[in-house]
Amino acid sequence: MARIGNPTPLGLIAFALTTFVLSLYNGAMTDTFGTPSNVVIGLAMFYGGTMQAIAGIIEFFIGNTFGGTAFCSYGGFWLGFAAINIPWFGISDAFQNMSEEAVNHALGTFLLPWAILTFFLFIGSLRKSVGLAIVLGLLTITFILLTAGHWNANKNVNKAGGYFGLFTALAAWYTGLSALYADQPSIFQLPNPSLAPKEKQYDVEAQ
Repeated sequence: MARIGNPTPLGLIAFALTTFVLSLYNGAMTDTFGTPSNVVIGLAMFYGGTMQAIAGIIEFFIGNTFGGTAFCSYGGFWLGFAAINIPWFGISDAFQNMSEEAVNHALGTFLLPWAILTFFLFIGSLRKSVGLAIVLGLLTITFILLTAGHWNANKNVNKAGGYFGLFTALAAWYTGLSALYADQPSIFQLPNPSLAPKEKQYDVEAQ
């Protein structure tokens, strides 16, 4: 049977790249380019969404339940985000008949459960690796800020969420590349210490 490659780098890098582009529009580039461009939707559909979901399915196949749950979940997030912004789903048309306040509340309600899920995944990551824990910790803050920003119609809070999204993307890139370089011979390595408890060593002679 052929050896299956490690899907973790693909899942993390797909998440990182898509998050980076969206967060540029939410944060650093908000004043210049306004709301997220449709270029984000293509990434959300085919890279952050589809590729990350595929990585998650492979994680399940190789027995990594945590990775499979995380990647399939965030793949679903990106596909859901894309659906909100694709006209033929009808969601954006429904928003046109709503007040700006109602739209913000709807988006905040969409983001809130992702903040809750991410927090619980962050707790689970505390026995995984430093890099993964940092990614999920930053992502939790990002979702909380974006939820609060939409519920309160506060552009500055949304912008702060965009900046934390950039930090999240950079951390995910680092963690994904560290797994990629570690999985094959490479002249360059990125350290990513494990947080899993070390097995106790017993001195047989002392016993």
